[in-house]
Amino acid sequence: MTSATLRRATVSGAVLLSLLAVPAHATADERGDTVPTAATALPAPDLTGLRGVLRTALRQGAPGAMARIDDRGTVRRVVTGVADRRTGRTISTRDRFRIGSVTKTFSAVVLLQLVDEKKLRLDAPVNRYLPGLLPDDRITVRHVLSHRSGLYDYTNDMFARSVPGFEAVRTKVFTYRQLVNRSLRHARTNRPGAAYSYSNTNFVVAGMLIEKLTGRSVGTAYQSRIIEPLKLRDTLYAHPDTKIPGRHTRGYMSPDTAGAALVDATRQTTSWAQSAGALISTTGDLNTFLSALLGGKLVSAKSLGQMQRWWKVNSTTAYGLGLRRRTLSCGVSVYGHTGAVQGYYTYAFTSKDGKRSLSALATTSNNGAVLNTMMGTLESAFCGKRAATVRGSAVVERYEDVAPGVARD
Repeated sequence: MTSATLRRATVSGAVLLSLLAVPAHATADERGDTVPTAATALPAPDLTGLRGVLRTALRQGAPGAMARIDDRGTVRRVVTGVADRRTGRTISTRDRFRIGSVTKTFSAVVLLQLVDEKKLRLDAPVNRYLPGLLPDDRITVRHVLSHRSGLYDYTNDMFARSVPGFEAVRTKVFTYRQLVNRSLRHARTNRPGAAYSYSNTNFVVAGMLIEKLTGRSVGTAYQSRIIEPLKLRDTLYAHPDTKIPGRHTRGYMSPDTAGAALVDATRQTTSWAQSAGALISTTGDLNTFLSALLGGKLVSAKSLGQMQRWWKVNSTTAYGLGLRRRTLSCGVSVYGHTGAVQGYYTYAFTSKDGKRSLSALATTSNNGAVLNTMMGTLESAFCGKRAATVRGSAVVERYEDVAPGVARD
């Protein structure tokens, strides 16, 4: 990793995001950021509210839930439930788990490092680097990283039925091109750059770019450029192995049929996701990663600014380059990503300066009620007030990172 990617950058501003529904498409964000002053410093986290959110997730079907807050050297941990339904072992913030689409932020960081090294241009066509891959030379690297390429999300078909879809791919190993080809069987959702439309296909393409430009595997790129420099001892890319090495919490899918047994989804290749969602980590490592990113330690100031060129998703939600911003009820904006992969829901966000970070996990998926509820961890961690359970449709989502009435992250 070059010294350029390690130097600190000064980043200004704060932005607005929300816990509200996100439409399939959106338009560009016109608003600027404002910097909180000392008088508007973040209030102390509400641990009672945080504990209440996690307990609600358990009542709604998650076997275990946990959260860790890192705040200027102070660490706060809240856990409830079990890591393993068979043994009854209590869940721990030391447990590893599958982070799903938080992987997208890692992939974006690697590509922005390559921009800093002048090996990649954000506004160059993807086909310049991967000739003939995509059917439209107008699709740029920036379009891919901001979900504005118009490439259809192949997981729509793959997980049209959640549990059968998962069981069909649980142990399969896909190539990147096979996943892209699944997308290209469908018409594109919009012309390049016209609208935001979340698609895992975009970050499969990102993985192909990483491997082409570094000459190394995605896992090796994560390891040498992010994991080793930040000393993330519990973050790894195990694909295509099916096991989570070391101490970990098991993940459970809610069944498609009400009343049926939970499905233990821990063992899987996650090959359907790869650079879009296959990393394994812990709450502590995720907080370290996001704090370093927003603190300017991973990419140049210019590239961090590019990551925060927001595309408005709705009035209070925006997406940059592999990075999402949310505005909470107290007006505080937080930056990071969510991750949904079979058996696990993750929220990982940090403050504008990277000095307060929260990572939270519920060990379930295919459960829209829990995904809604876990958004409340952000309220407790950053707004310092008792967070109410998010209410609304409890209809479960069908596939990765989607739940009706919830932001598609």
